[in-house]
Amino acid sequence: MHERFSGVWICKDLGRATTGADPAELGRTVLAAYLAGRDRRGETFRVDVRTDHESHVVITADQLTDHGWEADPAVCQALPAYLRNALA
Repeated sequence: MHERFSGVWICKDLGRATTGADPAELGRTVLAAYLAGRDRRGETFRVDVRTDHESHVVITADQLTDHGWEADPAVCQALPAYLRNALA
C-alpha cells in the first residue's frame, strides 16, 4: 500500500483482537512477534492500534527496546498462534 502522506510503500495487514490488554502493550507484543527473526535493515515497521472506543496508539520498533520491555505472557495469549509461536 502506498502511504500518501509519507510517500512510502508499506505492507498492510489488518487484524482484530478482543482483549482487556492495554492497546500500547498489545501493539508492542504484535510488533515484537512480527519482527522476530526478520531482517529489517533499511525498513521501518510500526503498528497502528485503534480500539472500538476511539483510542489510537502507534508503536514503532524503537519502542521495543525502551526500558527493557518484555512481552506480557497474558497479552501473548490474545495473539494468533503464528505470532505467539514467534515469541516463544
